[in-house]
Amino acid sequence: MEGFPILSLVTFFPLIGAFILLFIDKENSAALRTLTLVVSLIEFLFSLPLFFLFNNATHEMQFQELHPWIENYGISYHLGIDGISLLLVLLTTFLTVLCVLSAFSAIQERVKEFMISFLFLETGMVGALVALDLVLFYIFWEVMLVPMYLLIGVWGDPKRRVYAAIKFFLYTMAGSVLMLVAIIAIYFIHGKATGNYTFDLLELYKFDLPIRPQYWLFGAFALAFAIKVPMFPFHTWLPDAHTEAPTAGSVILAGVLLKMGTYGFIRFAIPLFPVAATKFLPLICVLALIGIIYGALVSMMQDDLKRLVAFSSVSHLGYVMLGMFAFNMQGVEGSIYQMLNHGISTGSLFLIVGIIYERRHTRMIADFGGLSKVMPIYAAIFMIVTLSSIGLPGTNGFVGEFLILLGAFKARTVYGVLGATGVVLGAAYMLWMFQRVMFGEIKNPENLKLQDLSIREIAYMVPMIIMIFLMGIYPKLFFQKMDVTVEHFLEDVRTKYEATSEQASSKAFLAKQIRLDQRRENGGRGEEDFSVDGESNQINPKHEIMAKRPAGTHRKRVQNLGHLGLQSASAFDIRVSNSLIISSRATPPEANLIIR
Repeated sequence: MEGFPILSLVTFFPLIGAFILLFIDKENSAALRTLTLVVSLIEFLFSLPLFFLFNNATHEMQFQELHPWIENYGISYHLGIDGISLLLVLLTTFLTVLCVLSAFSAIQERVKEFMISFLFLETGMVGALVALDLVLFYIFWEVMLVPMYLLIGVWGDPKRRVYAAIKFFLYTMAGSVLMLVAIIAIYFIHGKATGNYTFDLLELYKFDLPIRPQYWLFGAFALAFAIKVPMFPFHTWLPDAHTEAPTAGSVILAGVLLKMGTYGFIRFAIPLFPVAATKFLPLICVLALIGIIYGALVSMMQDDLKRLVAFSSVSHLGYVMLGMFAFNMQGVEGSIYQMLNHGISTGSLFLIVGIIYERRHTRMIADFGGLSKVMPIYAAIFMIVTLSSIGLPGTNGFVGEFLILLGAFKARTVYGVLGATGVVLGAAYMLWMFQRVMFGEIKNPENLKLQDLSIREIAYMVPMIIMIFLMGIYPKLFFQKMDVTVEHFLEDVRTKYEATSEQASSKAFLAKQIRLDQRRENGGRGEEDFSVDGESNQINPKHEIMAKRPAGTHRKRVQNLGHLGLQSASAFDIRVSNSLIISSRATPPEANLIIR
């Protein structure tokens, strides 16, 4: 399919469906539902060639589409996928079909608007995953926000849906604004240093950002993505959004939208700012561990089924962040796999909660009990999904959590030990919840009248069950797509970190040697009249570092680089576009030395 714009097709096909829906009578709910289901199913089929035609042997972006968009400002229409985004795109198109099918009976009002919003949301999600231009990515990132806001605010639980929708919007928008500022800053820093003003991600990957700006820019990106994950302590919007959203909205929020935060870290924050990411590693890991344990403990105390599942997401996504920042093969691959697992397992849990809510219009655990006696098929599926969520061997959850803990132990033993406690707590709250809902005597007479799963409900739960066992028994099918990409990701981050650190260390060491020589010549007296910025690695071309020493001494120091632990002048490459100028106030300009 070389030359065929398959990514554009997969990205914008849902919009074509949404446009067609505009011409269907809003009273014809059956036609609206059926057409949306057909569009989402075709969209999923369009995405399958990406999986089967994907070249596992290269880390390069594949199926790329690059066209100038706003050339004067370096903005391009650039799409592409690698082994990381490929699997998340497929997860998105897969879950969308099941969400639409689950909404057939759950959504009775404003069906037309709901289906159009959902298709718009799918375009935003897929677009954010395939965009390779920072401006294009930001546009898709914001496109996701509006439909999700509507899904919660219009079709959510009437009691608190407006509050939950506004809270979701404000949290996400706050992070988005900071990220936009950081994107603009990268644009100007890169342009000033190279002369090439661009938002193209692959071009920015080649540029080693100065260390000091990395901390600020990483902080802006990390905050935006941490809110989206959400990481502790930015998680407070999530339980409300999940609880008040309709079932389909909760599934797509847990299955895909939360992954935009974790994907953002691995696609943007870490590779663009490797030094800052490495320096912040302990903080991120600590917050991830707090999220794992805190989310599990709070889940254990919930009496609302949907709220319990919502807080479990905080715990599970803590594992994703812990594995990602282990910065080793096992941890990062486990992190990506756990993104997929969470979409399947937690998405299934929200579908299961939605099924029982449609029948009883309550989510309180105390209102149930003994449901396995009247709903045996429901109980069997519920049990499989519960075991998947706690990571039983043979299910998808085990593979991801095992690799993450392996990577965490390899990075630092204490991380692995504390992370493992979350597995125990997770099993406790999930099995206790399952016991209270499924077993015991039926005390509420209304539960005796409950009907077991319908054909439609079985139709959207069976694919989830298949994926749970497929990913648990044969994970190689998925790992072979990401192996080379993850290996290159780690190598690239390691190389950039070492290069930038060595660059800063060399400059700092040079400054220290000059200071020592100056003190010796001044008999230990006098103030130093020069400084070298060893962090930013950027020097203004007009800036001169003055030293009250003869020019000859400078020349000797520069030429005899053995004092600096370097072998030759060519080895002293500070890798900046400007020059480090050392001059003496007591010597004519021609005595000035320039180190490049």
